[in-house]
Amino acid sequence: MTETAKTHVILLSCGSFNPVTKGHIHMFEKAREYLHKTGRFIVIGGIISPVHDSYGKPGLVPSRHRLTMCQLAVQSSDWIRVDPWECYQDTWQTTCSVLEHHRDLMKRVTGCILSNVNTPSTTPVIGQPQNQTPPIYQNHSNMNHKPTAIKVWGKVSESLGKICCVRPHMERFTFVDENANLGTAMRYEEIELRILLLCGSDLLESFCIPGLWKDSDMEVIVGDFGIVVVPRDGADTERIMNHSSVLRKYKDNIIVVKDAVSHPMSIVSSTKSRHLKRRRQHTTECY
Repeated sequence: MTETAKTHVILLSCGSFNPVTKGHIHMFEKAREYLHKTGRFIVIGGIISPVHDSYGKPGLVPSRHRLTMCQLAVQSSDWIRVDPWECYQDTWQTTCSVLEHHRDLMKRVTGCILSNVNTPSTTPVIGQPQNQTPPIYQNHSNMNHKPTAIKVWGKVSESLGKICCVRPHMERFTFVDENANLGTAMRYEEIELRILLLCGSDLLESFCIPGLWKDSDMEVIVGDFGIVVVPRDGADTERIMNHSSVLRKYKDNIIVVKDAVSHPMSIVSSTKSRHLKRRRQHTTECY
């Protein structure tokens, strides 16, 4: 399968990140590695979206600190970035709302329509007719050369900083203003692009808790976008999916990352990380 024929993916992870752990970053890396191995996907970017302070989780550290920790955690990554949009809203946002925001944002920034996971586009979502402005990327040895999706993500990420709206108390964090538009100067190769929710099996299991998620939100998250699940602690994802009617209905939209090597994915959990730290401190005090 050629690169342009593959589905290009942006992985989005929502959560408290209280604190962010090495496991969170490892989850992104393992998901990208697995998706590439399937031969059907190319991951061109990753987004960490920390939850709003009004989420109400006990012990939730103020967002300005969580954002700083997340930014430090990805500073060496060339494909994962931290987005503070959730934290800048007036109140807590649902996961469904965050996914829709980033889908609409990418549409405004790139001027293209992102594909629905259930109805892959028969025409390219990137590569729509543009004006006659010379493309930003030019290969002087071949003027017909079009930029790859990796370059698209790089250019978009670069542009985010140029047209950002910076809030006074978070000078180091930038994001695209609601009215931002990069115009139509950028020309892309013809690819299919989707945003997929990246999560651990604990979030997948939470879909089975009655009343915790709105059915309409689950339909959009799993049905329209799709999710990539990195199992934790040997979780039985097959059993979890069979326990929910919505998960069973959209089972084909759920990609479970399989790994022949056992990895301690429990360290993804911020809660477990905090508890482990407390146990270590207690053990040190006892001795």
